[in-house]
Amino acid sequence: MRGLAKVSRTSGAMEFVDRNRPEPAADEALVEIDYAGLCGSDAGIYEFESAFERMELPTVIGHEYAGRVVETGDSVTKFAVGDRVVERPIRGCGDCYQCEIGSANVCQDAVITGVDHDGAYKQFITVPERALHPVPDSVPQQHAAVVEPTSIGARAVIENSRVSPGDRVLVEGPGPIGQLTAQIAAAQGGTVTVSGVGPDANYRLPLAEEFGFETINVAEDDFEARRDEQTDGIGYDVVFDTTGHPSGLPSAVDAVRKGGQIVLVGQTGETTMEYSPLVRSEIDLQCSYASMYEDFERSLRLIDSGDVDCETFIDDRFSLEDADEAFESFIDGETCKPVFDVSEVWE
Repeated sequence: MRGLAKVSRTSGAMEFVDRNRPEPAADEALVEIDYAGLCGSDAGIYEFESAFERMELPTVIGHEYAGRVVETGDSVTKFAVGDRVVERPIRGCGDCYQCEIGSANVCQDAVITGVDHDGAYKQFITVPERALHPVPDSVPQQHAAVVEPTSIGARAVIENSRVSPGDRVLVEGPGPIGQLTAQIAAAQGGTVTVSGVGPDANYRLPLAEEFGFETINVAEDDFEARRDEQTDGIGYDVVFDTTGHPSGLPSAVDAVRKGGQIVLVGQTGETTMEYSPLVRSEIDLQCSYASMYEDFERSLRLIDSGDVDCETFIDDRFSLEDADEAFESFIDGETCKPVFDVSEVWE
């Protein structure tokens, strides 16, 4: 079978490679993949950012997907052939302190599908039973392919933020995680605004408006005036930074009210700012990373109920056969959540 792999430590360098159909171990299921999404981390691999130096190339990438069980190992009991599934792609070791206390999302020795081993941009993948999650009949398979990024937003909002009905919420960054976080915050009763920069004006900010959110283009609009207008001069109750940019935290400090909360979801690398304003304003600074079983459960329900609008969110214009076009469009902000029909590359 063919798989779309990162083949060298340079920008781009995506090629189809040949892989044998894998055999499931006793505790694994063999999954045939139907749809797979393009994530910001996949784009990071495409550009080959420093965080991915640990990859052994070539590696087939992709970790957001929906598929069907076609074979099970002898000790698998929770899944059967024909079951529709998604994967929780950050696999904890099960033995470290964090795993033992139920925080496997921050496992000391976690491995990530599509980074530390072959991922979903191919026909078949073997997955430990403990990493699989069932998909209910009421959720279409294409929509199930975005359960994993939805779970990141669900954890940020439901588990790690204090968004309550009537709260005024700002989501910085209209990328895939930002759009999902905004929808989930709205489902929790927040009044949500989404902000972005110049390149976001073409596709991603209009997409946020299609979801019903007010938007701010910080490159063109008077941000302070818009913030004060929306919050009676007080500031936002909760600000989510999903930008992955060094400016995200400093701008969140300017946006949040005294005594409010900032939730950091995007990974910015380094940033420089004064921290005294955080202390003097008693701002709650909360980090949110990846997701857990309960976040997947909530995400499936949010998608099923329509609180997360997958029909509008998903962009199916792109093919794995034209991966460079999909990745470049994503990086340029001309799309938000490409989802590939993986069956196009089945052999």
